[in-house]
Amino acid sequence: MGPYIPRVAAIHDLSGFGRNSLSVVIPILSTMGCQVVSLPTAVLSTHTGGFEGYAFVDLTEFMKEAIAHWNRLGIRFHSIYSGFLGSFQQVDIVREFIASQKINEPLVVVDPVLADEGALYATMGLDMVEGMRGLIQDANVITPNLTEAALLLNEPYHPDLEEAELKEWLLRLAEIGPETVVITSAPLNRTGSDTSVVAYTAKTKRFWRVPCVYIPAHYPGTGDVFTSVLTGSLLQGDSLPMALDRSVQFVTQAIRASYGFEYPRRNGVLLERVLSNLNGPVTMGTYEWMD
Repeated sequence: MGPYIPRVAAIHDLSGFGRNSLSVVIPILSTMGCQVVSLPTAVLSTHTGGFEGYAFVDLTEFMKEAIAHWNRLGIRFHSIYSGFLGSFQQVDIVREFIASQKINEPLVVVDPVLADEGALYATMGLDMVEGMRGLIQDANVITPNLTEAALLLNEPYHPDLEEAELKEWLLRLAEIGPETVVITSAPLNRTGSDTSVVAYTAKTKRFWRVPCVYIPAHYPGTGDVFTSVLTGSLLQGDSLPMALDRSVQFVTQAIRASYGFEYPRRNGVLLERVLSNLNGPVTMGTYEWMD
């Protein structure tokens, strides 16, 4: 028997320029000791955050052929990790793929990539929102940002939710199907400008919070970085609060390492400068149990 190396099916787009999607998923999970098996949903010349006129190739038909080939080979996965989907039709493809792997009880992580800061991404429509509501039913863990959480619950977006309302959103999302719900960019803070990552696990009925130090810069792809570290940490056997802590700390390190340099922020964080930090211990735990 060979060594145990978690095998992750990474269902994301591949952007040629910019640090996001598979460009960050593969190095992060590989550094964390996972074998990444890519299932690209689309190929883009650049990512969509801040670039115009990008080339976009929908890989819906390729996905069907790739999955059929894997099934013929009998390839099994310890985790299925889904992010940006290139078309509405891909929702059913991913759901069928998850069902085909159910006997292996993989850790299914869905990052329902739809929107940010109150607005849908350019490639997304309301049909994809409805599709994501179905897809998260099959997930163990979901990681929407605040805008995506609002869309999934058909609630108006407003970035000033109180703790009680955030908890209600976490509970309602968990009722759809996922055991663990993580909402990023949540407005639950104590300093006025910082945000938080908040989470709920149905099995233990516990709420968790990890504060995020405010840095006045926006870098596309940090959501992909966060969920990739979270997935790798859970596959390494970390508890949810520790996995949240590691993810927030790594994203913060990446932003701090990037902020002092003068370059277009739309390029993403300087992942290469901090990637090796994933092999080090968590230096300080900042997670809190929300009563």
